[in-house]
Amino acid sequence: MTGAIPVRIGSIVQEAPLVKRFRLEPLDGRLPDFSGGAHVVVTMLDGARGRRNAYSLVNPPGDPDRYEIAVRRVADGRGGSIFLHDRVRVGDILTVTPPANLFPLDWRARRHLLIAGGIGITPFVAMTAQLAALGAAFELHYAMRSPLAGAFADRLQQLHGDAVHLYAGSHGERLPIARLIADQLLGTHLYVCGPARLIDEVRATAHAAGWPDAHVHAERFDSARPGAPFTARLARSGRRIAIETDESLLEALEREGVAIDSLCRGGACGRCVTSVAACDGTIEHADHYLSAADKASGRLILPCVSRVRGDGLVLDL
Repeated sequence: MTGAIPVRIGSIVQEAPLVKRFRLEPLDGRLPDFSGGAHVVVTMLDGARGRRNAYSLVNPPGDPDRYEIAVRRVADGRGGSIFLHDRVRVGDILTVTPPANLFPLDWRARRHLLIAGGIGITPFVAMTAQLAALGAAFELHYAMRSPLAGAFADRLQQLHGDAVHLYAGSHGERLPIARLIADQLLGTHLYVCGPARLIDEVRATAHAAGWPDAHVHAERFDSARPGAPFTARLARSGRRIAIETDESLLEALEREGVAIDSLCRGGACGRCVTSVAACDGTIEHADHYLSAADKASGRLILPCVSRVRGDGLVLDL
């Protein structure tokens, strides 16, 4: 993988029952700088299988000696989070990509309204640190299932005081989304990260309230889901590649040495969009990049998250 940076696991901390924080330290030299909201793609070698997952950086920007990621264990996922939780130990070596930021702070804003749900808190840990360091006005609203499940909640409240507002579902507390959006000063920018339902509700509420689209920023923590196996044929070479139940089309192509540009690996950036020459089945689109018309055409796919229900497809590769 081009630009891969080897890192050593310096420490592992249990932040919540299902969330672990991993400190990644460089083997040599300094790590590239990053800004709040950035992520890295972590490569894990699980036997013969290479796994690549994107995770937000949660340490404050400006420290060249470490990256920190927080990973929620997903029991019914494809195995990346389980590998990190159950197999990785202090001292192990992994590789990461240089940081990329698809969810940056907009410094034209007069004020920043941050809304997080569950593990969607992770990009905001670094973002709030950057905002506080620069003296920018912000408020963070963080919804969690319970106080015990709220990774980073206590720390964020200790660091930022009244700027942080916590909502525990176990206590019957809910994010007052409509009020929060209605009460903001002109020039405020809104950022939301978390489950798709939360993101959709926040964006719809902001749109109905007349917020400019350019003032509303979202990041979805999506990844490929397991599914039935299928086959991809490469039109230019005739090669056939089998996609297993627990791997994405993108991972299968990478496994076979097919160069595919990618960045977010979560169906958001569109970097890996690939032309489909034919499909013997139905493309199960799981991305947030292609338009409804593009998806209906059956001629494009984001292999990072989408797959086929049926025998397979032919890619223009």
